[in-house]
Amino acid sequence: MTDKGDPTVGLSTVAEPPPWDAEGRERPTWGLADGDEIAPGRSVLSRLGGGRRYEVFLVWDDHRLAVLVAKVLRPDQATDVSALRDLGREAEALARLSHPVIVRGFDAVTEGRLPHLLIEHLEGPTLRELIERDGTLATEQALPLGLHVASALHYVAAEGMVHLDVKPENVVMGAPPRLIDFSVARPVAGAERLRGPIGTDAYMAPEQCDRAYGTPGPAADVFGLAATLHHAVGGTRPFPRREGERFPQTERDPEPLPRRVPRALADLLEAGLARAPADRPTAAEFAGALEPLVAQLPRRYVLGRR
Repeated sequence: MTDKGDPTVGLSTVAEPPPWDAEGRERPTWGLADGDEIAPGRSVLSRLGGGRRYEVFLVWDDHRLAVLVAKVLRPDQATDVSALRDLGREAEALARLSHPVIVRGFDAVTEGRLPHLLIEHLEGPTLRELIERDGTLATEQALPLGLHVASALHYVAAEGMVHLDVKPENVVMGAPPRLIDFSVARPVAGAERLRGPIGTDAYMAPEQCDRAYGTPGPAADVFGLAATLHHAVGGTRPFPRREGERFPQTERDPEPLPRRVPRALADLLEAGLARAPADRPTAAEFAGALEPLVAQLPRRYVLGRR
């Protein structure tokens, strides 16, 4: 069982809904077609999709002689100060970070008609797409996935940053998997200054929902990873909403996992979903707890020093 079709599962509080969304109108689009240039020497190959703020295209870049991906701000966002600031912030984050499990950024255009971010093209489905297509993830897939993403989050924290939006849609499955979408990532000091909710509701740590639970920092990313893995192995969100609830993770414990989930993994995810940030393992501790579980798999998975 999955959450496919549940309109609340990916509800985001990253930005206020634009007027066209609140009014039920079509999303504004540039109407770019194959062959159209979004910048000199950078042309559209096909449209990949998009969200509230961005249209996403597969593009050919003459300078790099490579197929890449462009996240283009929608027409109603292209001159919005907040949207442009966030695009620049994501570009800075990707320029600063370099890790095998983090998507690479190559360029950012923040002026002109088509502001966009240029990132690498990753083959493979997102974890969300995989869950919707095939159902729950086998333990043999979930354990190394968690180990890889935990290693990336440990690195992000060591670089003094926090992702703030770890969720199944932001993990591209591959060898290795890749963590994507740093559009709301911030230095830890910047995250601590946030006053309103930010992230995607179903995977946000309590302190991202309400500052009464603390200030967002690296522990929030551990919560996001634990919520993501809980969804992957359990088939549903760890905190399904009841009528009248906005953030159930601030009020009650996660749903129990199926009995087939190894107890050691279930205990680790429960610890990662603790309401108090100080009660959660660090990303390094999370990875350390997964290492012996991965080592016990029939085909030993090698990561790092092993």
